[in-house]
Amino acid sequence: QVQVVESGGGLVQAGGSLRLSCAASGRTFSRYAMGWFRQAPGLEREFVAAISWSGAYYADSVKGRFTISRDNAKNTVYLQMNSLKPEDTAVYYCAATPRPFESSRFRESGIYDYWGQGTQVTVSS
Repeated sequence: QVQVVESGGGLVQAGGSLRLSCAASGRTFSRYAMGWFRQAPGLEREFVAAISWSGAYYADSVKGRFTISRDNAKNTVYLQMNSLKPEDTAVYYCAATPRPFESSRFRESGIYDYWGQGTQVTVSS
């Protein structure tokens, strides 16, 4: 069983920045594909970013503003969020899968086996 724990959410003004962290257990963390998703009230959960051995992938809505990275020595993945907008307000979830998938599937929430509890990000206008 892999434990996934997010941190770093909070309240920020529009135009500001936040960095989310996601710590995952497991001896083979470097082989996991890691994803960030978000869910705003009344909306479905949506893909934000993912990272694997093959690269980093982003939703169009965050491309150029958000950066996903990982530190395998710390079993941690990060989501640096810059130029935040009120529409970025949501609960952000980190997810992990040890299974290999083609990069085109990283946007699918169903491929991820382990999820964190979520961290709230609120962007005020």
